[in-house]
Amino acid sequence: MVQIKTDQGPSAILGPTNTGKTFNAIERMLCYRSGIMGFPLRLLARENYDKVCSRVGSRNVALLTGEEKIIPDTARYLICTVESMPLDRPADFVAIDEIQFCTDPERGYIYSNRLFRARGLRETMFLGAETIRPVLEKLIPEIKIETRSRFSKLSWSGVKKLSRIPKRAAVVAFSTNDVYAIAEGIRRGRGGAAVVLGALSPRARNAQVAMYEAGEVDYLVATDAIGMGLNMDIDHVLFSSLKKFDGSKFRTLDMQEIAQIAGRAGRNTRDGTFGALPEVGEFAPDLISAIETHNFPSIRQIWWRNANLEFRSLRDLLISLEDVPQSGILIKKGNAEDHRALRKLADLVDIKRLASGRERLRLLWEVCQIPDFRKTLADAHLNLLKRIYLYLCGPSGSLPIDWVRRQLEQVDRVDGDIDTLMARIAHSRTWTYILHRSGWIQDPENWRDRSRTIENRLSDALHARLRERFVDRRGAFLVQLQKKTKIPVTVGKDGAVSAAGELLGYLHGLKFKPDKTNKAEFRNFAVTAAKRGLSNEINCRVNRILDVGESDLTLKSNGSVCWLGASVAVLTPGADILSPSLRLEVDDLVTVQQRESLETALKLWLWSIKSFGCVFKIAVRFLIFFSPICLRLYLPYQNGGSLNANNF
Repeated sequence: MVQIKTDQGPSAILGPTNTGKTFNAIERMLCYRSGIMGFPLRLLARENYDKVCSRVGSRNVALLTGEEKIIPDTARYLICTVESMPLDRPADFVAIDEIQFCTDPERGYIYSNRLFRARGLRETMFLGAETIRPVLEKLIPEIKIETRSRFSKLSWSGVKKLSRIPKRAAVVAFSTNDVYAIAEGIRRGRGGAAVVLGALSPRARNAQVAMYEAGEVDYLVATDAIGMGLNMDIDHVLFSSLKKFDGSKFRTLDMQEIAQIAGRAGRNTRDGTFGALPEVGEFAPDLISAIETHNFPSIRQIWWRNANLEFRSLRDLLISLEDVPQSGILIKKGNAEDHRALRKLADLVDIKRLASGRERLRLLWEVCQIPDFRKTLADAHLNLLKRIYLYLCGPSGSLPIDWVRRQLEQVDRVDGDIDTLMARIAHSRTWTYILHRSGWIQDPENWRDRSRTIENRLSDALHARLRERFVDRRGAFLVQLQKKTKIPVTVGKDGAVSAAGELLGYLHGLKFKPDKTNKAEFRNFAVTAAKRGLSNEINCRVNRILDVGESDLTLKSNGSVCWLGASVAVLTPGADILSPSLRLEVDDLVTVQQRESLETALKLWLWSIKSFGCVFKIAVRFLIFFSPICLRLYLPYQNGGSLNANNF
């Protein structure tokens, strides 16, 4: 049996999701002068890197993943993916998150390697599920284990149709096509959804999550990537399937995997629920009970691969990779992606000729570890690895600049649909990984910046495409209205009223008229939005009308009292033609108090018009009565005569 002995006394914090394990580990790390933490995903590493930076400043924190390296000279804390954890760098504190991933068929052997070899000078901590306890106790007898309870309750919510899923819900699918189909369905019926896929770059993923966190959409559709500790404001998790493709075959998720995903519902002390779509149906009672009580079968075995590789010859390297463990707890991993690539390259004459000596063999092994993010045909990736190795073994010992430039130019385009952009991002991720290998290219910082710029540009374009396809802007706008939130409203010079980029209607004077081109349902919501957002504008307009000195009131021939060309009142028949009544032309955007003030002000204005009318009427009657006399007085002057008694 393999037993790990250490003077540092490793510890473990075990428990279900939402127990504060990661938070506690970060707090412990920051108590020391240096620390290293390993996380299962690049996205999760980036999320916690940002958190630590906010605490101690970015100059003190480094980020190490296969595709991204931010390493200030003054960095004291390293946030990494598990694969990128440096084992030769001393640190006071070392922690590994989600240590139960030792059982993962694809990456479990990497976790086991860190379990055996990663140690802090003063403290080592493993974080994970309670199910890993028996393995830890057998492999590390001196380990101290603390069990944590979940902060909130997790309960089964039953089967729900897609059209009836509650707000702030995440629907989990296990293929890109299923994610797309579900997101399309939510867009049609519920306004839209954010999309989270493992293949998204951190920038694209953060943009999608920000859209969800801001409440622009109330639904999230994701792969099981959200089960890896990504922290989001999710109240409900629903499963669209319980089967996934694990890289070699379709298999049913085990209880612990389902619980890991379901546990994303509810954060801190807020309770959460988990359920399923009709395609899955009711969960078995024992599965529901296990998830609600966090009681699962213990892990008995973990994956393992020999880490003490022999580089004396290509044959010895291959033999050392086939080494078998000496304990029944460990399961040999024999068909990893890098191992398969090495076997195939070892059969090529050109590679055999060059792969001699320890340095060349180590270089070959490093080349074989370049991940195939594109998931292309095996031959395409193998040809890329072969070409890279031949270049690195060439006279210059580095990758040709022109060749690298052409490779990057192939992906530096933002046209195309979602799948095209995701393929380009995958290709750029592969090249970002390559360009971060030490000594593989001249002027590496310049090329890394170019690769990062390309990925960012592609990520922004991908986010825009995802938003266009899976978010109905008008539907998302209605979601905000239904929450009774006050949405900022703008009024254009032509009176056009808009909110969140949507035309609601037009404000004529003090009366709002919904845009006739909108559907009846949206017109109703537009009126609601206007009532919430136009109060300041209405108040401003009323005050300007009340300030008679600044107002621009006119009386039209049809009896309309207009302010800046828009009717605000209309005259109706009164006691006589010079004594009309007044009826305001406003809607319920104007308050009762404002109505009373307007009526008083407009009646005063009308009285001044009426008074002028009375004077005008007397003047007209005077002219009519005295006009013959005036003419008799005027004509002699017109004819050059003089005024005398005969004129009268």
